Amino acid sequence: MPDTPFQQPIGMPFIELQTIDSTNNYALSQIHAGLAQHGLVIFSHEQTTGKGQRGKKWASANHAGIAISIVIDPGTMHLSQQFQLSACTAVTLQRFFGKYAGKETKIKWPNDLYWKDRKAGGILIESGVGSKEAGGGNTEDGGGRTAAGGRRIESGVSRWQWAVIGIGVNINQTSFPGELPNPVSLKQITGKNYDTIELAKELCSLFNDEFEKLVNSRFEEIYAYYLSHLYKINEKVKLRKDNRVFETMVKSVSPGGRLIVEHGIEEEFDFGSVEWLINQ
Repeated sequence: MPDTPFQQPIGMPFIELQTIDSTNNYALSQIHAGLAQHGLVIFSHEQTTGKGQRGKKWASANHAGIAISIVIDPGTMHLSQQFQLSACTAVTLQRFFGKYAGKETKIKWPNDLYWKDRKAGGILIESGVGSKEAGGGNTEDGGGRTAAGGRRIESGVSRWQWAVIGIGVNINQTSFPGELPNPVSLKQITGKNYDTIELAKELCSLFNDEFEKLVNSRFEEIYAYYLSHLYKINEKVKLRKDNRVFETMVKSVSPGGRLIVEHGIEEEFDFGSVEWLINQ
């Protein structure tokens, strides 16, 4: 892949909102209206119905966290590289949070941010797909293998037009809804209050650095870092697949984004096919 063609850094422009239902929804509306460009970041001090993985919500209390969406032009990247963008974002998040929270900061496959056994942040990537034969559709992140409705994306037929990276990080929040099993914030870890706008811009700068590695064919650096900071690597965990609960050892994540585990036999799982059972 040639040197990055993108002149606009991540975070330029940076739109600050007081409250919104979902920063991803706002970013998507800007794209569909033809008003978005690569590097656009939407920040909201409060997010009422933010999107999480697998249909879950990610709400952020007023001035208590980072809720941003980053608009990305994938350029010459292919749909088969969707996990690479996911890993790039997860590595950025680990580097950012780990600077303040220390070495207990980990990447939980596929791209959650964990501190010890507690969730500090998450990522949701939504992509626009164009076809040579028809219009476009949406994909939701993970390994990114299917489009909306589960339609398989065939390489050479569909084109990756854009991506919106939604990131939520708990910063100053000290109370959480009871249905959240294991949340944690930066303030709970360090005892300090933070300027969320300042931290969000720092996060954008770090992402810009990692994204440049990605588009300059340096994914192996990102991938190595991802694996070296993988949550529970070489440790036993409990997973649930459908009605089956089993204990297994986390061995790795494949370059395509599949979780590799071992329990007598080696198995690989796509994003969304298994559920982690933390502290159970």
